[in-house]
Amino acid sequence: MISRNWSRMAISLCLTVAILSTFSMVALAAQGQSGASGELSVVGEVSVNGTNAISGATVFSDSTVTTAKGSSAVVSFGKLGRVEVLPDSSLKLSFTNNSITGMLEAGRVRYSTSAGTAASVITKDGSAVADNSQPNVFTVNVECGNTEVATQSGRVELRAGSAIKQIAAGNQDTAGTAQPGSRCTRLTRETNFGSLSGGALAALLLAAGGAIAAAIIAARQDNDFNIAGNPVVFSPVR
Repeated sequence: MISRNWSRMAISLCLTVAILSTFSMVALAAQGQSGASGELSVVGEVSVNGTNAISGATVFSDSTVTTAKGSSAVVSFGKLGRVEVLPDSSLKLSFTNNSITGMLEAGRVRYSTSAGTAASVITKDGSAVADNSQPNVFTVNVECGNTEVATQSGRVELRAGSAIKQIAAGNQDTAGTAQPGSRCTRLTRETNFGSLSGGALAALLLAAGGAIAAAIIAARQDNDFNIAGNPVVFSPVR
């Protein structure tokens, strides 16, 4: 009888310790993530820190948001603004109550931030830093192997080494070099052709027009001196 009572007491004690340990772990986890957070909205296949995510999930600082092809995610930070992770992209987000910093590892990201929010995106080529004295909307793209920053509104600095480029609304600029042989380098070559100076382009068109005119004249002369397959021979003596 006494042995049975001792067994029950031992089991009860073990259960109590297990329950207390579980509650302690939950409390510590909540305490470690009690800072700023964002709310996630997803379209398609999205993961946070390697785990499939759904709309309404909470995103904590130092989380990595990854989107599959044809999928996207939006992390909303209330009055700070929001971050859109576009398809086939990966972004590690770090944030506080007044700042949002992203490390863009692949793809594209779009920031929409309010005045007073310190917003920046870091890539392997440098960093894009928004002017926090005003609202900003800007996109950072690393799909081509380099870094392209486009400002829709506000003003953004593209910092690469000792170079700092000011990108005002409606403008874009790049840092780094696009991957050779990619779609991006082909587009660059086509753009460079279209950006010829007015004089060079006029000379090119003039040369092309001259070649076409010469070909037409040669064809007419050939028709005049070779009618129905019978060549006309001119003799200096009548």
